[in-house]
Amino acid sequence: MSHAPNPPASRLWPAAFFSLLATALALSLPAAARAATPAELLDGYVAAARAPGDARRGQAFFTQRHGGEWSCASCHQALPTQAGKHAGTGKEIGALAPAFNPRRFSEPAKVEKWFRRNCKDVLERECSAGEKADVLAWLMTLKP
Repeated sequence: MSHAPNPPASRLWPAAFFSLLATALALSLPAAARAATPAELLDGYVAAARAPGDARRGQAFFTQRHGGEWSCASCHQALPTQAGKHAGTGKEIGALAPAFNPRRFSEPAKVEKWFRRNCKDVLERECSAGEKADVLAWLMTLKP
């Protein structure tokens, strides 16, 4: 039985490099980025901000425009306990409050991706850890 020769090291290093890089990035993420529940995620944002999340501030942040055309509520509704609709595309967006949509705030990489995208749409910058803590603290107060 004949075995295929091992690929040259020059073809292996890119895959190994990117695998190592992904592992290093995952390990370097703050605890918030590895959290499995909204409460753990909130704890990470609170630790990063060095201040507790404030639900009132979170609600105000969520519903206000920040110099641009949109607020968070433009797509997620002022009370994000039911499906919303993207203001630009019209695509349906599931309920944002974790008690109404258990999948929300359960996948840290997705949470960070969407905070980054949506904050840039609303604020034209990324949200701070404190802003994320405030919004998540408010969203966690919304119960059926």
